[in-house]
Amino acid sequence: MPMSKKIAIYAAAAVFSIIVNIGSQYGVVQLFGDGTLAVYASIFVGTGAGLVSKYLLDKFLVFEEKLEHGRAMVSQFAFYTFTGVFTTIVFWGTEIFFHYAFESDLMRYVGGVIGLVIGYILKFLLDSRFVFRKAA
Repeated sequence: MPMSKKIAIYAAAAVFSIIVNIGSQYGVVQLFGDGTLAVYASIFVGTGAGLVSKYLLDKFLVFEEKLEHGRAMVSQFAFYTFTGVFTTIVFWGTEIFFHYAFESDLMRYVGGVIGLVIGYILKFLLDSRFVFRKAA
């Protein structure tokens, strides 16, 4: 697949995963209120939902890999998650900074989106080089 097409599909997958992440966060806050514990729980739940959706989209749509079973898939997902630790720090740091700087749910979500966009750009570079090497 040409790199320009791969990047376009990756961007679309990133937008979808951002919607999943922020939507999950919004749902948690609506269920449990906007106290500090609920905010951190929402960030954690959103991260998990976004991680799974993004991995599946990246694996099958962006990098066009086949379904693996057992140890190979678990190993790849674990490595995908490991490379995501660095990008998650960017995402969480940005969202939490906006949360405390602006004291507004809307601005916290804006910070989350900004952090996710920066993180997904870094993640594409990491995943292309280290996780989905067969397709690169």
